[in-house]
Amino acid sequence: MAAQAQQETALEDSLRDREISVEQEHLDRVYRRLEEKIHEAEFLMNDAAKRGQVGTPGALAERDAQVFRAGVHLNRLNNEFEDFLFGRIDLLLGKDGKKGPDGAYTAVEPAEGAVREDNTADIAETLHIGRIGVLDQDYAPLVIDWRAPAAAPFYRSTPVDPGRVVRRRVIRSKGRRVLGVEDDLMRPELKAFLHGHELPVIGDGALMAALGQARSHTMRDIVASIQAEQDLVIRAPAASVTYVEGGPGTGKTAVALHRAAYLLYQDRRRYAGGILIVSPTPLLVAYTEGVLPSLGEEGQVAIRAIGSLVDGAEATLYDSPATARAKGSHRMLKVLRKAARGALELNDSPTRLRVVAFGRRLELEADELERIRRNALGGTAPVNLLRPRARKLLLDALWAKSGGAGRHTDPELAAELRSSFDEDVTFEDSFLTFLDAWWPELTPKAVLEAMADERRLGRWARRILNPGEVRKVARSLRRVGFSVHDIAMLDELQAILGAPARPKKKRELDPLDQLTGLEELMPVREESQRERAERLAAERTEYAHVIVDEAQDLTPMQWRMVGRRGRHATWTVVGDPAQSSWSDVDEAAEARDEALGTRPRRRFQLTVNYRNPAEIAELAARVLALAMPGSTAPSAVRSTGVEPRFTVVRDSLAQTVREEAARLLDRVDGTVGVVVAMQRREEAAKWLAGLGDRVVALGSLEAKGLEYDATVVVSPAEIADESPAGLRVLYVALTRATQQLTVVSGERDEPDAAGVPDLLRD
Repeated sequence: MAAQAQQETALEDSLRDREISVEQEHLDRVYRRLEEKIHEAEFLMNDAAKRGQVGTPGALAERDAQVFRAGVHLNRLNNEFEDFLFGRIDLLLGKDGKKGPDGAYTAVEPAEGAVREDNTADIAETLHIGRIGVLDQDYAPLVIDWRAPAAAPFYRSTPVDPGRVVRRRVIRSKGRRVLGVEDDLMRPELKAFLHGHELPVIGDGALMAALGQARSHTMRDIVASIQAEQDLVIRAPAASVTYVEGGPGTGKTAVALHRAAYLLYQDRRRYAGGILIVSPTPLLVAYTEGVLPSLGEEGQVAIRAIGSLVDGAEATLYDSPATARAKGSHRMLKVLRKAARGALELNDSPTRLRVVAFGRRLELEADELERIRRNALGGTAPVNLLRPRARKLLLDALWAKSGGAGRHTDPELAAELRSSFDEDVTFEDSFLTFLDAWWPELTPKAVLEAMADERRLGRWARRILNPGEVRKVARSLRRVGFSVHDIAMLDELQAILGAPARPKKKRELDPLDQLTGLEELMPVREESQRERAERLAAERTEYAHVIVDEAQDLTPMQWRMVGRRGRHATWTVVGDPAQSSWSDVDEAAEARDEALGTRPRRRFQLTVNYRNPAEIAELAARVLALAMPGSTAPSAVRSTGVEPRFTVVRDSLAQTVREEAARLLDRVDGTVGVVVAMQRREEAAKWLAGLGDRVVALGSLEAKGLEYDATVVVSPAEIADESPAGLRVLYVALTRATQQLTVVSGERDEPDAAGVPDLLRD
């Protein structure tokens, strides 16, 4: 029996090696074709340089555009992406012989007679799927772009609904080398033939192979293992709002990123205004930002953390749960509006205006100035943009005191006199000095600094925040730096204050411009297409499509901030109510609906947990039942046979956590995440010092969207007690591991004899 098993293993290895060689041969052909395209692009660029001196301005502009496109293409071709070629499908003969623009047949269902009566069939078409499309010299497809319609069966085909697909193959490659293949049979009952030989099948299934790979600290692009329900979301029409819900491990973040790449591929002109992807934390941005370039998309998509949406400010601090609730609540909008107006009175605002006009000294006293300020603030424009209105009201009051209105009965003469009066007063130093002090140009940061005064904030927030909230908010604003909630307040203040119009800067003159007649010989250099694209991206404040990841965590104030960036956009909103860390779900939902407006909603539900093995998913489901009774957890698709490990603090919490992290590092090939309550983040990082870069300590709120081969969750009770949403945050912490989970209990967890904490027991 042993000899027979060895023989079968040898045969399987021989078959695998042969199939790897087959795919290697195809990949070599692809790269030879890519090298030809590289040479073509280089020739175009060199040819443009030679012709640049004799072209007309129009021809030069066209050439510049061609060179830019060639340069982008050249850069893309020169990048050897990991898994450049990652998939293959072997298809039956289709119902018709129509071909799409990518060279592949468009039929979805097999032709009559494609399967013979004896349940055999011939493979009529083989398509390889990759990052970008590649055609041979005869325009036959060597590689189909993963976003193309012809590639959809790679993701959507299932044994229940196979369409034309007989075999789906995932190809693992790095650079120019094929490392391995894994096959799924979509029609296992068929005996299929390719070039006269029976179609071989390698491995235990593509999805399981992808799920078993070790995690790194950056997201693996799962384009090769996207399943049917995910693919439906990715390729859904972009009109209005696409709302996607799904529990932990259902691939929501991956779906969002792939959707961005797909939308650009489908309609690049429509989305030239840019796509914004909003992530909850900088960690998740770092984890995901490499995916889009690997999918063939660069430049048009901005991935920003919610704490990085305001230029010139970056969130580096964390607020206590109570402070966060006050800052994030819709109530804060009223406070900010009062603060923006109240800040005008700071810095020893003058209480008297004195000017000289018509040979007389004219004065406005404190009560008159206060009345004028109230009238000016009665407008709906932003505070800084109301300064011209305030200036006019001041001039009106001074004009009335001057008696100039009764000097002429002729309307034209009266108007001329008034114009002269306004001009004289406006340019008087005393008036300019007064106006700058009485109605200063306010900045969002200056208003926040003013709100750090507890007594002052108490006046502005009277009957809006309670005294405890006022104290917490004021104290938090005295710190150096910003929290994610401060960023939303800064953005709101920018909208409330507005930015005064600035005079356009004149173009700096080149010294050569001074040479007489040079402009007649040389055309003025126009902004290149690339420079214009980069400038517009830097100046962009609104986007053509907005994707919100982990949307359930956005506060009402954050929804207002994101909404301003997508006033005219289509939206993809991705989230899971069961993972929400915001305490007032209804208030957040109302703010979300306000941001999205009246656009129609299209809803999708992701139901399959690809991340967690069943053993971990079952444990997490116990917390879900406490956090959101009646909710249904996503179904895990695999089991490892490794149950979660429970342990209690031994000599010290620090030593216990360090030992458990080291133990997991020995048992998995990838990363280990140690999740602690937010107040223990810095402390936990010290516990793990010296264990290497495969292990990372993170606070419970930072774990959102991330995944590790193994995790250590420290003191579930501490995490659950952090905020009113603590049980939901704990649910998130327990669902980060792809292989193994360890739970460390302290005294507050009330562990039983087996070390299982009270919150996790049946």
